[in-house]
Amino acid sequence: MLENLTGRLQGVIKNLRGQARLTEENIADAMREVRMALLEADVALPVVKDFIAAVKLRAQGKEVLQSLTPGQAVIEIVNDELTTLMGKANVGLNLAAVPPAIILMAGLQGSGKTTTSAKLAKLLKEQKKKVLLASADVYRPAAIAQLKILAKQLEVECFDSNADQKPADIATATLDFAKRGYYDVVIFDTAGRLGIDEAMMAEIKTLHTQLNPIETLFVVDAMQGQDAINTAKAFGETLPLTGIILTKLDGDSRGGAALSVRHVTGQPIKFIGVSEKVDGLEPFYPDRMASRILGMGDVLGLIEQAHKNVDMAEAQKLADKVKSGKNFDLDDFKVQMSQMRKMGGMGALMDKMPAQMAGMAAKMNPDDADKSIRRIEGIINSMTALERRKPEIIKATRKKRIADGSGVQVQEVNRLLKQFEETQKMMKMFAKGGMAKMMRGMGSLMGGKIPGMR
Repeated sequence: MLENLTGRLQGVIKNLRGQARLTEENIADAMREVRMALLEADVALPVVKDFIAAVKLRAQGKEVLQSLTPGQAVIEIVNDELTTLMGKANVGLNLAAVPPAIILMAGLQGSGKTTTSAKLAKLLKEQKKKVLLASADVYRPAAIAQLKILAKQLEVECFDSNADQKPADIATATLDFAKRGYYDVVIFDTAGRLGIDEAMMAEIKTLHTQLNPIETLFVVDAMQGQDAINTAKAFGETLPLTGIILTKLDGDSRGGAALSVRHVTGQPIKFIGVSEKVDGLEPFYPDRMASRILGMGDVLGLIEQAHKNVDMAEAQKLADKVKSGKNFDLDDFKVQMSQMRKMGGMGALMDKMPAQMAGMAAKMNPDDADKSIRRIEGIINSMTALERRKPEIIKATRKKRIADGSGVQVQEVNRLLKQFEETQKMMKMFAKGGMAKMMRGMGSLMGGKIPGMR
């Protein structure tokens, strides 16, 4: 998501850095490019106009025009204004209510409300909250069943509603059940429609009055583009929204909704959906998103992702081995691959990398890279414990057996062993403190091939 916008803005930034000094003329040229980039990304026209006006006003200030590094000054302004446009800071859930705190989920059919409700339940469960899921979507076939299945997977309680009940009756019964069960939070999923209609709006308005939720979250599909803005506006006029959840930001959308929806509704984006997995919901940080859009990556996000998904004991064990420079074997190599996969795979890592690093990694197709990681694990799993500890004993007969056992060609086993040798050399350089040598080693490694990788 947003790769095209990032690419266009990177071009503008590069051009500004090449200017000896800024003038009103080259600022106007840069703003024209930024305007086109935002419109191509499907950002709403009123939002683009306000954004360009704000950047231009600050960029034409005396302190910027007289700056020794005018390009950097304008980049800082663009970054600040992007952050302001998306809400300045993360706004968490407000659960300051007499339990149970009610969260009402609203949105169109297909926006991902039901899945997002389950993802949100998982996040709250990790915060030691006793969560109850409930659904009043009596119109979409199997909608209630879908939520029950997700709840079972997450080991979260789901209220036993059914499609024969009226939504108002489900709401009453859910509240009663939640109070008697001493639940901290109730996440109430509502019905969506393929389009906005009076019946839908009347129903959700009634449910809102009945439930009196502390949070009313609008779930919107980022791939809807301009339609997402119109839908958000309609829901905002009907319900007192308290926040927005943007889903499918991992898709091929142009991403303009992320820059527009907060400006149009006046409500903060609280979470973003970054994958279809149950842990694919993240708090939204406007400053981090602005940094990613400008190609500077999200280093804090990467660190948080590592702490959340990586086995820190295994990571420390591996670090100690690297430091000692001894016994780095194929089991350790497999652990490296497994840790990367737990962090969401190559695609998720690239999305948060600074542009220059992502550019290096982009030579590898993320989907191919993720398949290759699984294939590497399969090849190593086909080896004996002795072969993993001493790869040097793997000769022709053993290679044939390993290839047959993992369903690959012998050439792919050879490639894996070659890549392991390169990694092992790099680890030895690191252990000896040869950082410069290690960086050169990484360069040659990046030029190498992983089985199944382009």
